[in-house]
Amino acid sequence: MVNEGAGGPRSRRGSHKVVPSSDQDGTGAERATGEVPCPSNGTVEVEHIISTKLQLKKKAEHLKADLMRQFDTQVNEFMDSLIEESASLVSSHVSTVFPLSDKEKSKLRHTRPPQGQSKQFVIRRSLLDDLFEVNHIRTIYHMFIALLILFIFSTLVVDFIDEGRLVLEFDLLVYAFGQFPLVVVTWMCMFLSTLVVPYILLSVWASVYPTSSHRALWTVLAGSLLLLYQGLCLGFLPTYVVLKNGLPPASCFILILEQVRLIMKAHSFIRENVPRVQSLERSKTNSLAVPRFTQYIYFLFAPTLIYRDNYPRNPCIRWGYVATQFSQVLGCLFYAYYIFVRLCIPQFRSISMQLFDLRAMVLCVFNSILPGVLVLFLAFFAFLHCWLNAFAEMLRFGDRMFYKDWWNSTSFANYYRTWNVVVHDWLYYYVYRDFLWMTQKRFRAAAMLVVFTVSAVVHEYVLAICFGFFYPVLFCIFMCFGMVFNFILNDRRKGPIWNVIMWTALFLGQGVQGVLYSQEWYAQRFCPIQEPSFIDLLKPRSWTCSP
Repeated sequence: MVNEGAGGPRSRRGSHKVVPSSDQDGTGAERATGEVPCPSNGTVEVEHIISTKLQLKKKAEHLKADLMRQFDTQVNEFMDSLIEESASLVSSHVSTVFPLSDKEKSKLRHTRPPQGQSKQFVIRRSLLDDLFEVNHIRTIYHMFIALLILFIFSTLVVDFIDEGRLVLEFDLLVYAFGQFPLVVVTWMCMFLSTLVVPYILLSVWASVYPTSSHRALWTVLAGSLLLLYQGLCLGFLPTYVVLKNGLPPASCFILILEQVRLIMKAHSFIRENVPRVQSLERSKTNSLAVPRFTQYIYFLFAPTLIYRDNYPRNPCIRWGYVATQFSQVLGCLFYAYYIFVRLCIPQFRSISMQLFDLRAMVLCVFNSILPGVLVLFLAFFAFLHCWLNAFAEMLRFGDRMFYKDWWNSTSFANYYRTWNVVVHDWLYYYVYRDFLWMTQKRFRAAAMLVVFTVSAVVHEYVLAICFGFFYPVLFCIFMCFGMVFNFILNDRRKGPIWNVIMWTALFLGQGVQGVLYSQEWYAQRFCPIQEPSFIDLLKPRSWTCSP
């Protein structure tokens, strides 16, 4: 200990005194000098050195964490500024090719959000492609393949025991994708109409708008024709074909999801190009504002819902990579088939044949968590990774960030942003930001509510048309639990426990959806109504069905 008396500070070694033997407890020396007695073996000094080392180690760990956070922040800021600078270089190059006057630039700034705040496309790989290069992560992929092999083997063994032969009919897949030629013909009509009508409407309107004295009238007319086309050709036609012909679930999902995709594509194309035309002076022609037809065709096939004239492109096509992605999509399809055959259909069929029992319902929910989560993983991997990457590779589309690390989310707000980046970007730029722009950024909570409502309505519409009944389970989960979790489990929750809570809620939600939708599916078939009223169509059949 340091004694800072009249003689000044002394070194640590000279500051310790040996306690006289006459003072047994050493209290007298402590009171007289204020010093801690140190035995001759130096145990107190050793303990002091150890505690000092531990404190220094703790301070070093805190300093390391602070430095890593600062380094990470600086790197993120540098990358963001680099992306913005590259985008500004591209925009400046475009402005030199197509020079705009100060009046046009000012008008363009007021008719659309600033370019620096719009989505920037850069060349980057999908996250799983990077992770699969790590052996530890690839082992998890191998575990899923091993599980698929066991599903196939168990199905073959059970069929051989029951039938005395190997059953390789895949009747569930044949049923789910029934009437496929009709699906192809309907999709061709939808795609060709989307290819022609929005582009022609934009071109005609752009040719008249700059020189017309009735701009508002032409704008209302073109907008009305576009809404009429989307409502009849893209809205009514696919739905009518599905309901009139009673298409099975997989065929329904193909048509309805393509219907939603083409509507979102057409909206983005019009939304991004109308401000260009509005910024032109009367003397300018529409050739500077309307993109080339080949650019629009590329956008319709590109794995993005945000229109740009040009996207970053890779130099070549890896056809082996394309074949691998499509083969994995096919593998996921058979994976889902065996999950339904072995885990879902036997359980759901049995519970649908009995009256409502709370115990059986609870057990069925928890037994449905595993197949529900597996189907969720398969849908994510097959579509958001394999399918989109296959088309991106064939089109040499460079930006492969179709999803982020949603599995690390500690909040549902982050999960919604990272699960499906393609759809999230469309909702963010054309629903959330446009709503804030129209309301002068005064109602952010209302903008978020509008985004949730649009997403919930579209999801429920897809499920209702494809399943053939109205049972708003997913809508209630979106609007009730989804909104609550979005505010409770927000971005301020960073601990690992919140990731556990997120996964627990996600698992439980998959089980509940699987049970309720399966019960209603079988109730619709076991208890049909010959001439249902409008109330019968809205009321769940599983509540009153008792086969």
